[in-house]
Amino acid sequence: MIDRVHAMRVFTRVVDTNSFTRAAESLGMPRASVSTTVQQLEALVGVQLLARTTRRLNLTVDGAAYYERCAQILADIDELESGFGAGEERLRGRLRVEMPDTVATSIVVPALPEFHARYPQIELSIGIGNRNVDLVGEGVDCSVQLGELPDSGLIARRLGMLEQVTCASPAYLDKHGMPQTLDELAQHVAVNCISEKSGRPADFDFDVDGEPVTMKMRGFVQVADEHAYLACGVEGLGLIQPLRIAAQSYLRSGQLREVLPQWKSPPLKVSVAFLKSRQATPRVSLFVDWLAALFERSQQMDDTLTSLYRSAQRRGPSRRDRPEEETAGA
Repeated sequence: MIDRVHAMRVFTRVVDTNSFTRAAESLGMPRASVSTTVQQLEALVGVQLLARTTRRLNLTVDGAAYYERCAQILADIDELESGFGAGEERLRGRLRVEMPDTVATSIVVPALPEFHARYPQIELSIGIGNRNVDLVGEGVDCSVQLGELPDSGLIARRLGMLEQVTCASPAYLDKHGMPQTLDELAQHVAVNCISEKSGRPADFDFDVDGEPVTMKMRGFVQVADEHAYLACGVEGLGLIQPLRIAAQSYLRSGQLREVLPQWKSPPLKVSVAFLKSRQATPRVSLFVDWLAALFERSQQMDDTLTSLYRSAQRRGPSRRDRPEEETAGA
């Protein structure tokens, strides 16, 4: 007799991945077994759940309703089982997440030893990129996104805000001068960072007396990678407007200098998005909670470092950092 719970897990995985093959790979089952299990489930419930074509799978009306109930029932079972025994130690399995490079390298990856120590049985698969992820089609559990989320029907939880900073290398500023106004800024060149979401160069954004101001900057270099973007700025190829957490070490070392600090760039909203069917899943729930706490700590640290940096800028270089004065007649 068919194991109904197992069959429901197989069916929901097929729907989430939109593929019998990907579902089989993620479940560690032969593809033929996945197909047979779904057919047996359809025979058991007495309706067709999936409309199969040579190109893709589509849920039938009955299949969509059944999927919603299955997802909730399976989440309830997972939550129930995780509440017994050793509690958090029982949480196990693979969690697939997507996030932007800067968020991964500056915030999440440094804290992963803490996560692993707390949840040693959870395997994280982290994809890098700031794009609109098809969570269902790609089998992704949750996605960290910068900026406004598209109206996709996903559940989203706000994690925080990340400040952007306008900056350039000392070499560039020595050659072209330090802009004092936005009009002067428009005469400068910038490194153009290509947005993964739009495929176009990102504009420079500012908040001027509460009003958003967008500036299209000219430049002769385009990059689509955050590390390359920062490297181009450090090498003096133009002004850049990266996330402050990505540029902080370069600002502290003096490889980059903040430009027009009186005109702030609007901070970017950071959210984590996940499928409705994943909302009550213990692994997703705990990871989202952990991310929220991590971002809160990171925001506090970033605010402190920013405050210290700006205080140091106002004071100017310390005596130790200033070049020795030349003596008369030397």
